[in-house]
Amino acid sequence: MSAAVSTVPLTLDALDPLPVDTLCLFVSEDERPLGGAAGFADWRLCGQLSRLLVDGFFRGTRGESLLLPSNGRIGPPRLVVLGLGPGGEALHPGVLRTALSQAADVLNRARVDSVALELPGRGAMPAPERTSAFDEAFVPSFRGARVTLLADGPSRPSR
Repeated sequence: MSAAVSTVPLTLDALDPLPVDTLCLFVSEDERPLGGAAGFADWRLCGQLSRLLVDGFFRGTRGESLLLPSNGRIGPPRLVVLGLGPGGEALHPGVLRTALSQAADVLNRARVDSVALELPGRGAMPAPERTSAFDEAFVPSFRGARVTLLADGPSRPSR
């Protein structure tokens, strides 16, 4: 049985009422300042992600992962941050599939039941390619009950 998938708009205000236990963020090595969901979460966390990047504690290299508490600054109680590697490589469909597969693995090991995430590559990779990678690499592997996609554009129907 696969997780129920729904979509909510990617906005700063959307982070607060998210009905999930984990927010999963993707960060490339060279995207500064952080954008999208990672940028919004960093804002809510008073720059904690940016400080970890500046200090070199987390660099955003491919395969790197980090688990953080949100300390009540956003709705989900914890965040999983995953490195994508260099930004240009993160836009390649194979790299996206690998990142989504890694995300499912890390979230499963952390016993995540419900997660919200933004698909990497917004603005650089066509939405159908990103959705296809999500459907093929993440959905079948994630063992939790619910996935909320943070996205620009129309909502995806629940399934």
